[in-house]
Amino acid sequence: MKTDPIFYRLFQEYPSSFFELIGESTNLVDAYKFDSFEVKQTAFRIDGLFIPKESNSSQKLYFIEVQFQKNNYIYSNLFSEIFLYLDKNNPFQNWQAVVIYPKKSLEPTELTPYQELLNSDKVIRIYLDELSPDTSSLGLGIIQLVVGQSQEVPQKAKQLLNQATEELTDESTRQNVLNLIETIVVYKFPEKSREEIEEMLGLNDLKQTRFYQEAHDEGKLEGKLEAKLELVPTLIKQGFTIEKTASLLQLDIELVRKLVSS
Repeated sequence: MKTDPIFYRLFQEYPSSFFELIGESTNLVDAYKFDSFEVKQTAFRIDGLFIPKESNSSQKLYFIEVQFQKNNYIYSNLFSEIFLYLDKNNPFQNWQAVVIYPKKSLEPTELTPYQELLNSDKVIRIYLDELSPDTSSLGLGIIQLVVGQSQEVPQKAKQLLNQATEELTDESTRQNVLNLIETIVVYKFPEKSREEIEEMLGLNDLKQTRFYQEAHDEGKLEGKLEAKLELVPTLIKQGFTIEKTASLLQLDIELVRKLVSS
């Protein structure tokens, strides 16, 4: 499983997960944009970088390195990238590096040249297997899904899909996070077909019902808002949750909740 792109995609689409991971307030999300950066005339590319939106901001830069394979040169490369970036942009910018490992054993053993920096508050090293498994956070839950055992993934993924549908009010963010969770499951089970993945996550429950087939044939699922609203009571009676109903019909969850309560 190619893990690095998953993390950078998560931090881009759901940046509060990064700030939760490093123990900072999620309120910082509004002050940053996520980006990647290539240092010209070198072979260095910084894949994960949180940059303050205000150019004269006192907020620090966050350099992110996700390392899921043994690499004895990780710190020489990382600090070279950081100082080259600062030299090319703003040498006086405050910064912090965040290095994410699945487990501590993947970290290099020879750290002497970098020990002072690693011991300082300029570097945060995170070992995902040391995170508490008991978390109600959506962002941290998705991170744990990436490193979770295969037998735990289907149930955990279902839980996160429901949680994302319920918690995220912005439609674009919600859809991006839902797609990301499904993508992680696909990566975890590369031997399974799309249909098998959908069945594993319960995504095709509705499609198997006669009600869905009739509604689809009549064009109601692709129809106007009024037609979709007419389908809500039927779905609820068939046992679908408010969250699942909203997701399937691509309706705002609060709208569905108000309709059900009335």
